[in-house]
Amino acid sequence: DGHLNNSLGSPLQGDVYFPRLIVPFCGHIKGGMRPGKKILVMGIVDLNPESFGIRLTCGESEDPPADVAIELKAVFTERQFVRNSCVAGEWGEEQSSIPYFPFIPDQPFRVEILCEHPRFRIFVDGHQLFDFYHRIETLSAIDTIKINGDLQLTKLG
Repeated sequence: DGHLNNSLGSPLQGDVYFPRLIVPFCGHIKGGMRPGKKILVMGIVDLNPESFGIRLTCGESEDPPADVAIELKAVFTERQFVRNSCVAGEWGEEQSSIPYFPFIPDQPFRVEILCEHPRFRIFVDGHQLFDFYHRIETLSAIDTIKINGDLQLTKLG
């Protein structure tokens, strides 16, 4: 599929190819999402964070902007972990209710995004935090992950 193993990146689990873990980060999800597929994001929150975000998008286009299947945004000032999607240029209704805020400055974290048939299930450090029901029907079109903000990436898979 055109991906070569070279010094710029490494294949992880044979299914997802990511270049070096530099923020802001953009990587390709081989074959797109499907029920049963899981995306793992591990990193360390910066010392004085304002926010960071993880987006799963349909391609990398900025203009017009690619559809965003799910955007997860940790906002430290408000201790919120909000999620939303953007379809055909329209942002949907933001969801922000969480049982607790799981991220701590200068501490490592592990976010898992599990794709199920009707929804994404989001786990942080092994605890299920919330579900986000799909607003994009064609799961296989969700083929790009973008990460930005106040964090260091340590592992993706």
